[in-house]
Amino acid sequence: MAGQKRSSNHVTLLDVARASGFSASTVSIVLNNAPLSRYVAAATKERIREAAQSLGYHPDAFARSLRRRRSNTIGVMAFDLSDPFCTPIVRGAQSKLIGTRYLPLLMDAQNQRQQFEAYLELLLERRVEGLIVVANWIFPDFHLLADIEKNNVPVAVVDRDLTASNIHSVLVDNDAGGYMAIQQLHRLGHTRIAVIRGPGELSDSEGRWAGIQRYAAESGLALDPRWVRQLPGAQDPSSGFEGGRRLTAELLRSEADRRKSFTAMVAFDDLTALGAVRAFTEAGLSVPHDCSVIGFDDVLPAAVSSPGITTIRQPMETMGEIAASWILEAIEAGEKTSVGAASKPKLRLLAPVVVERESTAPYKKNQ
Repeated sequence: MAGQKRSSNHVTLLDVARASGFSASTVSIVLNNAPLSRYVAAATKERIREAAQSLGYHPDAFARSLRRRRSNTIGVMAFDLSDPFCTPIVRGAQSKLIGTRYLPLLMDAQNQRQQFEAYLELLLERRVEGLIVVANWIFPDFHLLADIEKNNVPVAVVDRDLTASNIHSVLVDNDAGGYMAIQQLHRLGHTRIAVIRGPGELSDSEGRWAGIQRYAAESGLALDPRWVRQLPGAQDPSSGFEGGRRLTAELLRSEADRRKSFTAMVAFDDLTALGAVRAFTEAGLSVPHDCSVIGFDDVLPAAVSSPGITTIRQPMETMGEIAASWILEAIEAGEKTSVGAASKPKLRLLAPVVVERESTAPYKKNQ
């Protein structure tokens, strides 16, 4: 039998049937552990399984999904896997799906709206049973998810609040994070603090700026509008780094007397903070000796840079785990009701945490 040509490139039930000497139906019952398998003799089961193992047989999940009209796949759509913010979230989602019957189907939209649309079409065509979308700060438009919702596919979005569109959403509490960032600098004695805000159309930016202003109002800290800048809209994650570098350079050029200038800076995110550090270095200044800098996110580059960036950590892996849990729960609820039961959209705001590194230091009078 080993020398006979198989009917396809993959080992099939028919191949195992021929090798074992039993009918394809008996082989199917045994290898699929069907209820009728309890009536099959132990010796027959052993012979069939030995033949399957010898041939390297694996069940045809695709054929099974067609019979059951189930794909057992969950789409995981990342807007840009090169963005260090996305990777831990994807890892968290995948870790939650390990041990389940669901296969994560990972797609990278590469920050292209057209690619995002095309992938959504492919996911629908392949009858994914759920979708996790990992947003980044470049794509604020999620109207494209309408077709997914119309097909009763549960959706969870990480890093956007889309509960108004009936979509489960998990994100960090940006207001609390902005509050903690400027509070950290103020606790170190800094009162002349610059701020680089995120793009105006981005809800993350609005939340963080609101938290900064709230702390300033509560503490009596004056925010000088001359030291507030805003990142423009962007098309790739590196724009944060370049924007932080450019805006910090502008601030430095506008301050002729460093002794009366800002001594600390809140950057929109870690890449913006890294850009700011680069601008200080290029100007012959050092962080934190001449200016303390704090970022947001706690992506890997913030930890391995020199100096390491003090930051507000988002629990990114936990976000991915929560999103995947919601999808699994929604699928299970749909199975129980057999109609894809609709549920109220869930919103989870996770608490941020201050991570102290070398880019911040107490204020010194000679600054």
